[in-house]
Amino acid sequence: MATEGGGKEMNEIKTQFTTREGLYKLLPHSEYSRPNRVPFNSQGSNPVRVSFVNLNDQSGNGDRLCFNVGRELYFYIYKGVRKAADLSKPIDKRIYKGTQPTCHDFNHLTATAESVSLLVGFSAGQVQLIDPIKKETSKLFNEERLIDKSRVTCVKWVPGSESLFLVAHSSGNMYLYNVEHTCGTTAPHYQLLKQGESFAVHTCKSKSTRNPLLKWTVGEGALNEFAFSPDGKFLACVSQDGFLRVFNFDSVELHGTMKSYFGGLLCVCWSPDGKYIVAGGEDDLVTVWSFGDCRVIARGHGHKSWVSVVAFDPYTTSVEESDPMEFSGSDEDFQDLLHFGRDRANSTQSRLSKRNSTESRPVSVTYRFGSVGQDTQLCLWDLTEDILFPHQPLSRARTHTNVMNATSPPAGSTGNSVPTPGSAAPPPLPRSNSLPHAAVSSAGSKGSVADGAIAAGVSKFATLSLHDRKDRHHEKDHKRNHSMGHISSKSSDRLNLVTKTKTDPAKALGTPLCPRMEDVPLLEPLICKKIAHERLTVLIFLEDCIVTACQEGFICTWGRPGKVGSLSAPSQATPPGGTAV
Repeated sequence: MATEGGGKEMNEIKTQFTTREGLYKLLPHSEYSRPNRVPFNSQGSNPVRVSFVNLNDQSGNGDRLCFNVGRELYFYIYKGVRKAADLSKPIDKRIYKGTQPTCHDFNHLTATAESVSLLVGFSAGQVQLIDPIKKETSKLFNEERLIDKSRVTCVKWVPGSESLFLVAHSSGNMYLYNVEHTCGTTAPHYQLLKQGESFAVHTCKSKSTRNPLLKWTVGEGALNEFAFSPDGKFLACVSQDGFLRVFNFDSVELHGTMKSYFGGLLCVCWSPDGKYIVAGGEDDLVTVWSFGDCRVIARGHGHKSWVSVVAFDPYTTSVEESDPMEFSGSDEDFQDLLHFGRDRANSTQSRLSKRNSTESRPVSVTYRFGSVGQDTQLCLWDLTEDILFPHQPLSRARTHTNVMNATSPPAGSTGNSVPTPGSAAPPPLPRSNSLPHAAVSSAGSKGSVADGAIAAGVSKFATLSLHDRKDRHHEKDHKRNHSMGHISSKSSDRLNLVTKTKTDPAKALGTPLCPRMEDVPLLEPLICKKIAHERLTVLIFLEDCIVTACQEGFICTWGRPGKVGSLSAPSQATPPGGTAV
């Protein structure tokens, strides 16, 4: 029997939620949108995306945000939890004809108070470099669509580089560009550089250096998103064929793969220390994959539709060098475990790296990540020691993880009807508390396609590395700013190539590539709240808030516990999904 007001409650949009660290609160005053506040008709439109950059100015208000809504692109000062949004004064606003923005990315390395480099990808395949502070348009790449005619799905600056950027398309191809080079007036000619299981990499063959420097062909169908590891050395890609593929970016080696339970994978992110990857997609699940072991270690089921964004929260990920406490998700006594602040985020990686080397004293670790989906719900998840290190004593298990030994796939899945080769049980899973370091060679990792032949070719390929590093042990010092012009036109002839083979997705179920639901722990979300009328397309964790956005074009700010200050009253406040009177 339904509880009182149950039907209404199910459809009610939540404006706050509580986790063990306290109350998160929606701040209507800090909501960004188009200046006229009219909801956007999202039918047939590209997803709303949000990008942030900090200009490091002296005012203490250096945050800027960019978002796209339909044919429009906006650039605002972001005041977060401190002040009400002033929608009447965008720093820059652009309206495009014949094409729509699909994604964008700031270059954090070169951003100043006077200038910022913003890459924008478009539905027709072009990529534009603009400076929204100077209100300049610097360059247009793939202008004649000679490189790729399909929609840009993801664009990102290569970490540590002032000039290199990577672009993914719905064609399944990725291209490496240098902003200093032109695209040429004719279609590029390519020659094979490296080939492996379900991927191939080509260089652009021309007399003078031109874009693209590299062309990657990855999997089958659209390449939906990619993400660089925190150290910039590895690249995780998710495709419409349902595969996560992780590459060593410099040597163009495949490190490992994972297959969705069914359907395409739409989103991917790395943990702050680079040890874990979470992916989500059309199977309504979030899947946690171990980089070191190259295997699925958990799945999370809380969404009722496709998962569109996954993101780790570095400010809530915690490492404690003491015996962990037993507590439930609502235990207020645990609130002082977590400290929000930039020092927490900056030190997360170094503290997490101590987890495997500190055997003499107990260290408890909790990774927090979130997900949003087309079901308009926000889910928060905790990845705890009982999942990461299952062979430790049970007394170290965290009760709030809600681990279930599921015996059936989530509702609506067709997993049981997928044919599998034989009925043999999968091999026992390796111990996850002996993870190798993230810099492990792909030639020696599980799930890698690199065999002796490729390993022999790697030494020859090393001279073709995309990026010079004066000292590979000091990532802070390396830059990635030179061209591919020195690559020999016959370099691919000297490489030993692996025969390209295709993995049959139907035969992956029940293997380490795609374990059955009962073979890995199933996580339940800490919270699962409906927070919008339209499908959610953005989830970003900032120091003092969480930012979400829906397809109607409303960008919402959720103040973290203890971070909500007094806001000046706006001229008009609008609930999420509502319209101004």
